[in-house]
Amino acid sequence: MELDRRKFIKFVVAGSIAASCPFDFALAAQPEQPVDVVAGEHFELCHQVRDGRSFPAPAPSARHDVAIIGGGVSGLTAAYLMRDRDFVLMEKETHWGGNAYSADYEGQEFATGAAFTGRGDTASQLAQEIGLEPLPIDSPDGTIVNGVYVPDTWRSGLNDLPYPAEVVRGFKKFRDAMMRVDVKARARELDSMSLAKFLHGYPNELTAWWDAYGRSNWGGCAAETSALVGIGTMGYLAAQGAPDDRVTFAGGLGAITRRLATILSRSHSGRMWSGATIVAVAPERGRVVVTYVRDGALKSLEAKAAIIAIPKFIARRVVAGLPAAQSQAMAKIPYAPYAVVNLIFDAPVFNRGYDTWCPGNAFTDFIVADWVIRKRPGYRQRNNILTCYTPLPQARRAELLSEAGCRRLAAQVLSDFCKLFPKANANPVQVHLYRRGHPMMISAPRIYTEVLPAARRPLERVFFANTDSRGPVSSTDDGIAAARRAVEDAGRLFAGRKAGEIVYAAVR
Repeated sequence: MELDRRKFIKFVVAGSIAASCPFDFALAAQPEQPVDVVAGEHFELCHQVRDGRSFPAPAPSARHDVAIIGGGVSGLTAAYLMRDRDFVLMEKETHWGGNAYSADYEGQEFATGAAFTGRGDTASQLAQEIGLEPLPIDSPDGTIVNGVYVPDTWRSGLNDLPYPAEVVRGFKKFRDAMMRVDVKARARELDSMSLAKFLHGYPNELTAWWDAYGRSNWGGCAAETSALVGIGTMGYLAAQGAPDDRVTFAGGLGAITRRLATILSRSHSGRMWSGATIVAVAPERGRVVVTYVRDGALKSLEAKAAIIAIPKFIARRVVAGLPAAQSQAMAKIPYAPYAVVNLIFDAPVFNRGYDTWCPGNAFTDFIVADWVIRKRPGYRQRNNILTCYTPLPQARRAELLSEAGCRRLAAQVLSDFCKLFPKANANPVQVHLYRRGHPMMISAPRIYTEVLPAARRPLERVFFANTDSRGPVSSTDDGIAAARRAVEDAGRLFAGRKAGEIVYAAVR
């Protein structure tokens, strides 16, 4: 690729950094060229909530059955399931979807976060219910190493990895050893250890692959990953003869949230409040008082129940009266900063596989945005949009706070991508970076079996949803399932019964 042509590339930075860590903007270098900022967020108010500022609640100006806090997939699902109730759905952003949010370029949709789900998963079932057809991916994950593309990495691809013979033998030995582990019988034991313990003694290249795969899928490198999650995933990746049962849509799983928002807005637009930042949720006798800021004014409402469909690190700061053990459990859940960089080409660059892993680069993997719609009659690929997933270690969260930091990250992604395809001689016409400060729960040891059960426990009138309510990984599917559980518990409250105990299987 002609690197000197990059000065003509348009960079676009978008997305929110709610409750990120402090950063001295005076220390940030200015961008070398103009950067468009779209859908950005003023996160100062969220920082004030994080830092413990109290907001005196004015007298409630409205009353509802249910206040649903958070307009991501979990909150939208809860609102959809409660559309026969007097609900209000509150979201701090000006758009709906959270981490399952899609964007478009010249009419072609691409993901800025959650990309796919399983054929029979809860997300697929909801999609079909609301009129979306899950489209099969049918493309096992490949890997690019040393300039070589290896399809179906963990099955037939192991023989084609361009590593020395002893390294390839290490990959095969690890696969065979992990496939013999009885994950269900040893679930609690495995969840108490990191995946890195099982990688000890194997080639460094193997750890590098899992570091990339883990950061992309559950936020953590091998040393931060529960062995239960890593070894359980190995069974899926390496099962001989198993079909790829993943499905997706144009725009990734943002298609689901977009359809939910459309359905709700047709009949409940007055109950969907975007641009509403929650600062306090106070359970009281017979009611919950929700205090929020919208249109620059501090307001409050009263509800019979509240569904908290936001990450636990925010929930513990806004929900009053949490038992100490529950608040401490919420504080133990780690979250990864995550950027998604979309490289938009006006000519084909890569169409060989849906999701391709690239260990050792600024990004972990990339997907082909239009993979599932390419076989539709009459479809012609106008642009080759490649979505590069770029999770960061927690210590690098501050890089996402400035446009300059985001542009440097996007430029590094582009540079590393160019090295993968040196003969392509193609530069993107645009580079879109979508930034998020704390979007993904890291599936660290003990989070699933010990921390989450305590963190998600419902209060009398407050019920917790969101993707960090189930586990063992943070996913759209789990966010939808958590919303269903919260709605069921709220229904029991309205019927005068006690909320049900949440019970989940050890592995999916």
